[in-house]
Amino acid sequence: MYPRLLSAVLAFVALATVYSIHSVTSRDPTSLFFNPRTAYAPAYSTIRKEQAEAFITTTANSTDYINAKKNETKKKLCVGIPSIAREGVRYLRDSVGSLLAGLTPEERSEIHFVVFIPHSDPTIHPAYTEDWLPNLTNELLVYDLPEDQLNHVKQMEEEGGLYLEKGIFDYNYVVKACHKQEIPYIAIFEDDIVAMDGWYHRTLAAITEAETLSALKKESPDFLYLRLFYTEEFLGWNSESWGTYLMYSSVAFAILVSLFAYLRAKTPSTKWILTNRASLAWSSLCVTLIALYFALGRATVLPLPAGVNYMPQFGCCAQGFVFPRNKAIELVRYLEERRVGFVDVLTEEYADKNDELRWAITPSVIQHVGRKSSKVDDFGPQSKHGLSVAETIWNFAFEKYSSEQLRREHRGVAQRKKKDS
Repeated sequence: MYPRLLSAVLAFVALATVYSIHSVTSRDPTSLFFNPRTAYAPAYSTIRKEQAEAFITTTANSTDYINAKKNETKKKLCVGIPSIAREGVRYLRDSVGSLLAGLTPEERSEIHFVVFIPHSDPTIHPAYTEDWLPNLTNELLVYDLPEDQLNHVKQMEEEGGLYLEKGIFDYNYVVKACHKQEIPYIAIFEDDIVAMDGWYHRTLAAITEAETLSALKKESPDFLYLRLFYTEEFLGWNSESWGTYLMYSSVAFAILVSLFAYLRAKTPSTKWILTNRASLAWSSLCVTLIALYFALGRATVLPLPAGVNYMPQFGCCAQGFVFPRNKAIELVRYLEERRVGFVDVLTEEYADKNDELRWAITPSVIQHVGRKSSKVDDFGPQSKHGLSVAETIWNFAFEKYSSEQLRREHRGVAQRKKKDS
């Protein structure tokens, strides 16, 4: 009877352990137990899209809102979104709606909101002729260029492909538009994102924290950017650090072996317990636990703490950055010199060359929801799990947000701010 009971208990424990491991690690792309079907399934982002659409539907033609956005309150953040028309898909409505939905009137009044339509003929973009866009934003930006520069834009449009030059040109254009507003911080978003409820108050708090951390690190509050999005996929057990991992694993194993040897030598009574077979079993268990530790995934066993984290490497991609105004224009000058490339790659290149500080907010406050690249068909060698490359640029923690908890948090922050003012 007892052997059967013991077997049943062990089987139950094993099943419970497997279930727990799967529940905890299925959304960790650095884990051996990663489940793409679960991890890439939109949860909170779906809710946020619904909230964004509801906001636009009820607010876009509201005279009160249109008048309120013109409030002369001192601005704290310039938000810029360059938006290219994509064939067969539309993202801008969700992006704008989610960035605005849930903002208090005071928060909205602190933002200068710019949407840039980077087409020589802006009517190509379906949102350009729709009333909701100018009604909800502060500035609907289009090219205002001399004829020779506009002709160059048309030439870049005809070239198509990856738009390695035009992408840089357009990014600089919207950054310059925000720079003219003389607002201390500039946030540039791609147009295929959704933002969490409360992204604004979390971003302001993160800016303050980044300034403090920068002062502690370099005796100056200056930093290049605050990253609002990253994918955990590149924050796993990196091959560059295999020597460090091996060293710590060896130390853990050596401590266990040394402990067994010490107990057997100094405590004769343990010889009956710590037999060679038992020592081998414990050593095997130690190796198994070390292997399990790494298999669980770095994002599971060593997650980044909530708040602002130093991220000079492995941050991807350019879905959302906040730049101090002076740093933004310095970066623009560098991008103008380089002229051709990818914004995120050249930004990191500039940061490395100038020893700039780069911070990231954890968890991410925006999600990349693009399923189709604005440049090329990105089903290729780098696509995986049956998804396009664009679809795999994903923040897995974002989908764990609770809309109700975020709503309560946002309301609490707004109430405290009102009391303090």
